[in-house]
Amino acid sequence: MASPRRFLCAFLCALALTSCGSTDPGELPTGGEDGDQLGAFTVELSHGTTSVIGKVYDGVRPATVLWTVQAEAGGCALSTPRAPFCPGGCGSSAACVDDGVCAPYPASQNVGTVRLTGLATSAGEELVLTSVANTYQPPAGTTISYPGFAEGDELELRASGGDTGAFRLVARGVGELALRDADTLALAQGAALSLAWTGATDPAASAVHVELDISHHGGSRGMIECEVADTGALAIDAALVDRLLALGVAGFPTIIVTRSSVGHTNAGAGHVDLVVASKLEVPIAIPGLESCTEDSECTPPATCQPDLTCK
Repeated sequence: MASPRRFLCAFLCALALTSCGSTDPGELPTGGEDGDQLGAFTVELSHGTTSVIGKVYDGVRPATVLWTVQAEAGGCALSTPRAPFCPGGCGSSAACVDDGVCAPYPASQNVGTVRLTGLATSAGEELVLTSVANTYQPPAGTTISYPGFAEGDELELRASGGDTGAFRLVARGVGELALRDADTLALAQGAALSLAWTGATDPAASAVHVELDISHHGGSRGMIECEVADTGALAIDAALVDRLLALGVAGFPTIIVTRSSVGHTNAGAGHVDLVVASKLEVPIAIPGLESCTEDSECTPPATCQPDLTCK
């Protein structure tokens, strides 16, 4: 099981392509995923909106929290975090990535003109993204339909090349994700957490990623992360749930579920991804937990604590 948090940038299964320097983008071949992931362009459905954003770096973004897998079951893993310590800090141009170890932040890259097709927008069949400090997004005033694509639709992204060579990415549209009984999800000692949704027409064409972190408002103490086929069902093992609950909770716990299809392309010393996703973040109930933002939301004599719990 891979370490937590690496999936929002790149994820699961794919179609892909290869960078060819000054080659005509129309002739760029497909199929590469070499080296580290240097960036991603994401087309995401979330709570009634469709967003597009992308960024590419000349190296890997350093991780400032180290996650250690403590237990695994059924495609899921429970991990705990550790923040490394660097005496004297690392300054503004580097991050502490292990005890006494600093790593420089990579520089963002200009990838030239970026064109996205296959998405329904007010710009027509082709959306030319705007670059703001090398962050690529739709031009101001552009309306993107929701969902903007159908399951199985081909989305294609072409970059003319700037600091990188030209590249092309392809990924398939995913169906809008909806959890059954999302308003009654709850964690309890000794019980598995069952999730259900309408699976993909082709379960091999997309995957589902789950993040369950019930203490993030108080400083995360642990997380369950799952990476499973898009079949429509997942049961998070009761033993993992028990261990997560034992680590502690904070107010307003949620579960994040993401269905995604990913395309890869070689670019520079690594690869870049096109992620097409449908994402949900929904509340999850925990017996005995009362969440709050102010004292008036608590049952007296409890008061609202810094971790957003009533105690």
